Amino acid sequence: MFFDIDGTLVSFKTHKIPQSAVDALTEAKAHGMKIYISTGRPLPFINNLGQIKHLIDGYITTTGALCIVGKERFNCHEIDKASVKEIIETATRWHKSAVVVGTEHIAVVNDSEALTEQFRRGLNLDFDFSPLADVLKEPILQVSPFFDDQQEREVMCGLPTCVSSRWHPAFTDITNIAADKGKALLVMAAHDHLRIDETMAFGDGGNDIPIIRQAGVGVAMGNARPEVKAAADYVTTSVDDDGVRNALLHFRVISL
Repeated sequence: MFFDIDGTLVSFKTHKIPQSAVDALTEAKAHGMKIYISTGRPLPFINNLGQIKHLIDGYITTTGALCIVGKERFNCHEIDKASVKEIIETATRWHKSAVVVGTEHIAVVNDSEALTEQFRRGLNLDFDFSPLADVLKEPILQVSPFFDDQQEREVMCGLPTCVSSRWHPAFTDITNIAADKGKALLVMAAHDHLRIDETMAFGDGGNDIPIIRQAGVGVAMGNARPEVKAAADYVTTSVDDDGVRNALLHFRVISL
């Protein structure tokens, strides 16, 4: 089973995993299920899974640009330097914030109240960013600029080697075109010898659509965007209304 974090496992209201989901995943793990995370967050930003960390078998991070199992990292897709430069220069010109994710460190362009509101408070991230010059020496896996829909479309027209995945109205995640959660599911399945028809993926945001479509069963949360629900095989209740537990009960992964 593959789970998005924000709005799927973790409530935007409480910044925690509902106890019903913790109990359901604990039971599923006891039944032999493998549990994976599938998130737009880079690994240093995954700070809210302590309740289930001992249950997790692997991670799809940065919207599919990097997979991690134990200490092994694979399926690494970096953005070409010209595209990174274009995104950063555009953000600077438009006075917009952007989060730049390297393979080891993370930087911010134009730190702002919007970034504080959405990242530090909205996602509960108390994080010390590295200098941009240092991060740009690393392969860049993802850039998350605070562009609106129209600005996103304008920028992406000039980035043919990249793809943009929006799961939040305030910003979007830009990655290498070879990276999305659905493609990463295929890589993870091959790596861990999983059958695709026996996989299940849960999500609520636009960046979850590829993995929801790719998995054997795709589940949208009740709080998901309409296009996510349309892509899913099943729509459960919201993250704050026991959505994970209710879906696992529906598919008889766990019992009452």
